[in-house]
Amino acid sequence: MEFYMDKNKARNQIKKLYLIDSLGGLMIGGASWVALLAARGFSTVEIGFAESIFHVASIMFEIPSGALADVFGRKKIMIMSSIMTIISSICMILSKSFAGIAVTMVFSALSYNLASGTREALAYDSLKEAGIENEYNKFASNDLMIYQIFSSTGTLLIGVALMLGYKKANMVDIILAIICVAIAGTFFEIKTNLNQKKSVLGRFREVAVESVRFIKNNRKARFIIFFNAFTGAISILILFFLQAKLPEFGLPKLWLGPALFIMGLGAAIGAKVIQYFSKLRYMIIGSVSTLGVLLAFASIFTGNVWLIIIGGFIGAFFDNFLEVRTDVVLNDMVPSDQRATLMSINSFTFSVIMIVLSPIFGWIFSAI
Repeated sequence: MEFYMDKNKARNQIKKLYLIDSLGGLMIGGASWVALLAARGFSTVEIGFAESIFHVASIMFEIPSGALADVFGRKKIMIMSSIMTIISSICMILSKSFAGIAVTMVFSALSYNLASGTREALAYDSLKEAGIENEYNKFASNDLMIYQIFSSTGTLLIGVALMLGYKKANMVDIILAIICVAIAGTFFEIKTNLNQKKSVLGRFREVAVESVRFIKNNRKARFIIFFNAFTGAISILILFFLQAKLPEFGLPKLWLGPALFIMGLGAAIGAKVIQYFSKLRYMIIGSVSTLGVLLAFASIFTGNVWLIIIGGFIGAFFDNFLEVRTDVVLNDMVPSDQRATLMSINSFTFSVIMIVLSPIFGWIFSAI
C-alpha cells in the first residue's frame, strides 16, 4: 500500500488539532455567555430562547456542514469554523437587543457545526494516509480530554469574564480565534476520491446518496449513533441542570465553579482512561457506561450535595468513556469520502435528542 503522508507530518497535524481545541476551551466569552448576558440585563427567558436558537440552527447546519467538508476539503472548513467564531464574537460585542443576540447564536452554531465531524475526519484520514490509523484511538481520547480540561478551566474563569465585561471577554475570544485561523491555515489537505470529481454539484449528490445508503443499510451504525447520543444527552443534561440545583441543595455559590470543575475533570479522565481498554468489546463499554450515567441520575434524588457531585463525576467519566470508543468504532466503519458527513449525522442525532429530553429533564429537576 502506498502512503502519501509521512508519519511525522500526520502527527504534527494531530498536534495542531489539539492546540486549536485547547484555545477553543479558553474562549471565556463563549464559555460565560449566559452569565455575561444576565449581567447585561437580559432576562432568563431571553437567554433560554437564545439557547433554543443555537440548537435549532445547529440542527439545520450540522449535516450540511459535514457535506461541505467532504466536498470542499477539511482544511478550508476548519478555517471557516474559526472565522465564524470571530464573526459571532463581534456580533456579541455590537448587539444591543435580543435580535442581535439571536444572530450571534446562529453564527456561534455555525462555528460549532463546521468543526464538528470535520475535525474527526481530518484527524482520522491524516493518520490513515500515513498508515497509522491505529493511533486514532489515542487522538480521540487525548482530544476529548484536552477539550474537557480547558472547557472546565473556562468555567472557572467565569468570574474573570464578568470582571472584564462582555466586550473585553469577547475580544479575548476574537484574538484566540485569529490564532486558530492561522493554525488551521497550516493544515495539509487530505485528498479523497471525491476530490477527483470536477462538478461541485456532483460531489454533493454523491455525498448525500452514499451517506443515506450507508445509514440505511448499516443497522449497527444506526444503533451506535443513537445509543451514544441518548446516553450522552442524559449525562450532559444532568450536569447542566445541576448548575441551578446544587445551590438549592445547600452548596455555597462560591463553590459552584469548583464543583462543576471537578465534575468536568471526571469527563477528562474518562476520555483518557478508555484508551487502556481498547480490546474491550463495545457492548461491555456501553453497558458499564449506562450504569455509570444511571448512577449519576440516581444520586440527584439523595439530596446530598457531596453524593451528587460524586455522581456527576462518575456520570461525566462514563459519558466520555463511551464517547471516545464510539468515535473510534464509527470512524473505522465509515468510508473516507463521506466521513465528515456521517460523523455530522452523529452530532445531529445528539442535538435532536437534546431538544426532546431538555424539557423532560427540566420538569424532573423542578419536581425534585
